[in-house]
Amino acid sequence: MFESNKILNDIAQPLVMGILNVTPDSFSDGGKFVSFENALAQVKQMIDDGVDIIDIGGESTRPGAVDVSEEDELGRVIPLLKAIKENYDIKVSIDTSKSAVMAQAIEHGADLINDVRALQNKGCLAALANTNVAVCLMHMQGLPRTMQENPQYTNLIDDIKTFFKERIQVCEEAGISRSRIILDPGFGFGKTLEQNYQLLAQLDKFNDLGLPLLSGTSRKSMIGNLLNRKVDERLAGSLTTAIIAAQKNAKIIRVHDVKETVDALKVLSATTKYL
Repeated sequence: MFESNKILNDIAQPLVMGILNVTPDSFSDGGKFVSFENALAQVKQMIDDGVDIIDIGGESTRPGAVDVSEEDELGRVIPLLKAIKENYDIKVSIDTSKSAVMAQAIEHGADLINDVRALQNKGCLAALANTNVAVCLMHMQGLPRTMQENPQYTNLIDDIKTFFKERIQVCEEAGISRSRIILDPGFGFGKTLEQNYQLLAQLDKFNDLGLPLLSGTSRKSMIGNLLNRKVDERLAGSLTTAIIAAQKNAKIIRVHDVKETVDALKVLSATTKYL
């Protein structure tokens, strides 16, 4: 059982969530871990590097991404989840917006459902309602195919807060308690470059919602476009945004580069205890 608030409130530093995309078209590592053997090897490597949670994704949500069938996503995700749970003592998150994938993932031991659509798709609330599994609700303006065309807000932080409050209420009414909910403001999901950095700078403004925050900026275009760096040249930017997010009270940092992020957060922790 992933008791989100209990775990997240008691730790000395944020949890590191390692990204494992088993898709052919992920923006950062598309195709690299489609092979079952490569994916399992990456799981072992992330565990050796100090990961706290492994986040498996069977459908790319990068800008312009196309939809994946339920059958294909299940085929990518479930066998890997089963193998991880059989071989390792590690928490596993499933990155999905499909109720059938959620249900089967929960059946096979998933600890967390990470949904970029915040349980808005048909059947998703019901899939989580009668379980003890945690859920991460992400904010996204629009859909992956179109979200970056012209994102607009009346007030960036307030608009995202309003969305979160509405989704939290819907979840509670469906039987999903607040103690199981994590919030992700959705860096890169319907935000301009400037809006992404405003969001990072003001991440602590979500603290008054009283729920743990997940921050996912790793290798994203907000780093590449600012620094003019290709995807495989964004480590320094990714680590910097991870540290800033941690300083703003993010409790989960979702990353591709686990070892480096674990090291950076240890340095931060060793320093901040004297403040």
